[in-house]
Amino acid sequence: MPTYEYECKTCGHYFDVFQNMSDEPVKVCPECGKEVRRVINGGMGVIFKGSGFYVTDKKGGGGKKTTSKSSETACAGCSKADSGCAGNSQVAG
Repeated sequence: MPTYEYECKTCGHYFDVFQNMSDEPVKVCPECGKEVRRVINGGMGVIFKGSGFYVTDKKGGGGKKTTSKSSETACAGCSKADSGCAGNSQVAG
């Protein structure tokens, strides 16, 4: 839900109201009870947080991974597909 700014036409009181876009605009000043107008401003804009939004960001891991020939077979002693692990049954010769 957006926050709307209002200004009283009589006393100049500024206030914010957090309301739905479909709600009726506020018409009465909470300070003096006179008529108010909604202030139209540029807003905050879009804020991008996290990685992946910019060209200079590195892509996260969701891409296709490539494996080399030496790391394709997993040894019986562990779950790693590493030909250099201690439990590997293959001996380089």
